Amino acid sequence: QVQLVESGGGLVQAGGSLRLSCTASGIIFRINAMGWYRQAPGKQRELVAAITSGGTTNYADSVKGRFTISRDTAKRTVYLQMNSLKPEDTAVYYCNAEMGRPPKTYWGQGTQVTVSS
Repeated sequence: QVQLVESGGGLVQAGGSLRLSCTASGIIFRINAMGWYRQAPGKQRELVAAITSGGTTNYADSVKGRFTISRDTAKRTVYLQMNSLKPEDTAVYYCNAEMGRPPKTYWGQGTQVTVSS
């Protein structure tokens, strides 16, 4: 059983910063990629940022230059540093991991990020 546990969400003023963490535990197969998605009320879940096992990163256009995804392979942890936060960044942020062959996707329980104007 794989578990993804997120932390670091909260309330912050516009222009502020937050750092999200997500740690994978349980029976861990090869981690192909980990990433962060978000879902705002009334909207579809969208990719925020992802990082592959080779270190390649991918960002949504709306967060490029403000958010940085990184990882600690030994700790099976992925981080999302969020700077210059905007009210439109308000959402529940979900950690995502793709593992094994054939690949299987896992999700965390979500952490709320609220940015006040």
